[in-house]
Amino acid sequence: MNPFSGSSNNKGDENSRSSQRKGRKSDKKQSDKEEGYTALEKHVAFFDRNGDGIIYPWETYQGFRALGIGRLGSALSGLFINMGLSQITRPGKIFSPLFPIEVKNIKFSIHGSDTNAYDKDGRFVESKFEEIFKKHAHTHDDALTYKEIKQMLKTNREPKDIVGWIAAYGEWKLVHQLYKDKKGLVTKEDVRDIYDGSLFKKVEKERLSSRDKK
Repeated sequence: MNPFSGSSNNKGDENSRSSQRKGRKSDKKQSDKEEGYTALEKHVAFFDRNGDGIIYPWETYQGFRALGIGRLGSALSGLFINMGLSQITRPGKIFSPLFPIEVKNIKFSIHGSDTNAYDKDGRFVESKFEEIFKKHAHTHDDALTYKEIKQMLKTNREPKDIVGWIAAYGEWKLVHQLYKDKKGLVTKEDVRDIYDGSLFKKVEKERLSSRDKK
């Protein structure tokens, strides 16, 4: 749909402009919500769909659906991610059967056997991010193949850290599945934008825009 054609009373154009206005309001709300957030908090805040600082399994589901994951995969992600992280991010609180994740405490979920591109407080560490590509991007300076990702995961493994191994593998496999290009590469730019969640927002916008054009 060409936004510069058609009359102002065209219902399709009105719907398009309405979607754009809602998108701008949503962007501002998201920006306000993330004021003062660390990179890791921004990363997970994408899944806080109503902006209240708490992520419930159905919001995790909605977030994965927004990224293009199927219903079953999104449902399983919502279930297992929230079951795994809920109590970790709610220290000192009693168990909740709703499995809420508190965004402000997501730093407690940082696991071992990873790149260390987040520090202990969830802040982005530029030097550790650059190391990913200096050490493992052998085919292209600014992208990773799946083989290079697997080698990186193997190199980062800490002894007997089974939970960390599984978590890192699951995260990076999903990254490759979602964001690889036609050559099977995950670019440095995309990886950087994953760390603060900005790529998630970009993907959702592109999917919404593509849907509006149909």
